[in-house]
Amino acid sequence: MSRLDEMIPSSPGKFKMEKSSYLHRLRFQSSLTKFAFFSFFLLCLISLLFLRSPPSVNTSPSSSSSDPSRRSLRTNTYGGPAWEKRIRSSARIRTSTTNGITVLVTGAAGFVGTHVSAALKRRGDGVIGLDNFNDYYDPSLKRARQALLERSGIFIVEGDINDVELLRKLFKIVTFTHVMHLAAQAGVRYAMENPSSYVHSNIAGFVNLLEICKSANPQPAIVWASSSSVYGLNTKVPFSEKDRTDQPASLYAATKKAGEEIAHTYNHIYGLSLTGLRFFTVYGPWGRPDMAYFFFTKDILKGKSISIFESANHGTVARDFTYIDDIVKGCLASLDTAEKSTGTGGKKRGPAMLRVFNLGNTSPVPVSDLVRILERQLKVKAKKNLIKMPRNGDVPFTHANISLAQRELGYKPTTDLQTGLKKFVRWYLSYYSSSGQSKAAAR
Repeated sequence: MSRLDEMIPSSPGKFKMEKSSYLHRLRFQSSLTKFAFFSFFLLCLISLLFLRSPPSVNTSPSSSSSDPSRRSLRTNTYGGPAWEKRIRSSARIRTSTTNGITVLVTGAAGFVGTHVSAALKRRGDGVIGLDNFNDYYDPSLKRARQALLERSGIFIVEGDINDVELLRKLFKIVTFTHVMHLAAQAGVRYAMENPSSYVHSNIAGFVNLLEICKSANPQPAIVWASSSSVYGLNTKVPFSEKDRTDQPASLYAATKKAGEEIAHTYNHIYGLSLTGLRFFTVYGPWGRPDMAYFFFTKDILKGKSISIFESANHGTVARDFTYIDDIVKGCLASLDTAEKSTGTGGKKRGPAMLRVFNLGNTSPVPVSDLVRILERQLKVKAKKNLIKMPRNGDVPFTHANISLAQRELGYKPTTDLQTGLKKFVRWYLSYYSSSGQSKAAAR
């Protein structure tokens, strides 16, 4: 298994109307757009009421798979002096660290969460993880990440962000200065199979967390994961934070856009400092098995054919692939530059920071080029099957304008796709050749 040091960075118009009828049409279209959005938002709030935590839910993957939207809502394993001692130890800032922070990282056993947690701990910050270890993809990979973090002194609490009692207990034990909210139901295509899990995690879970944060004293500053998917059917490139985001192409994108509107609401009413990060196709060691670069690698090695999407008229499908170390630097810079929340006891005392940043690589690469790089790294020729992109929520391209993040965060990606994939392949071959992992890779 690769050393974590190899994967985590050490440091962290003025215009004139010609006809009045055009004005009427414009107003009507604007009203229709607003009506559609707020109807969706109202639906989400109604869903929230019906997806509240039940008194008890079995958290084992086998029993929870029948209703994935309610997995791991409540665990009965937390509490007690030993448990609280582990939390306080993990949250302790290293004495030699200047201006250290104490961070609750949700989704800590996830891909980005693992890397961010480790980077924070490396520089001396206090870190507590929270994850429900659901089985959206192989939980054994999440457990391996957990073991990696535990060796660094990071304790991951097993529980769900919809478990209000657990969140209250954590905030009672630790005075968090910051929250890095990365827990979410990921994946564009899976939303067509299990839509309720996206509302449950990405909307209801986010609201539950914000409710706890607004009542904390002092309130923490919050950095959270939005997504480049919010740009949806937007055809203007590169995507800028000022571009329209009211045309989501998937339910996943719609829930992330709703999250941005919810963040605005809690910032406006309660004075919470909130920074949203729109990630662009993150890849690298310890990545997610549902991502193309990951399952392409798996299938190429097994001699299986891989499906490569083409857009309309045999057009190229491209992604702004962003290496995990660059994303981590953006996350840490967002935490370090986040201003304090201004509320106390759920009441706003003054204006608070509200930001959104693109975190991408600014160099879109055709998926066909990604496959060619993998072929060279794996020394295996891929069996390629070109198919038309299905209507499942995917978009033909993504391209980030990162000028705002460069100016405000000092964000500067440094890893190209060839270099990043070389590191990923090295990790993949090492991890799945380890004892007991080869069987998991074969599934």
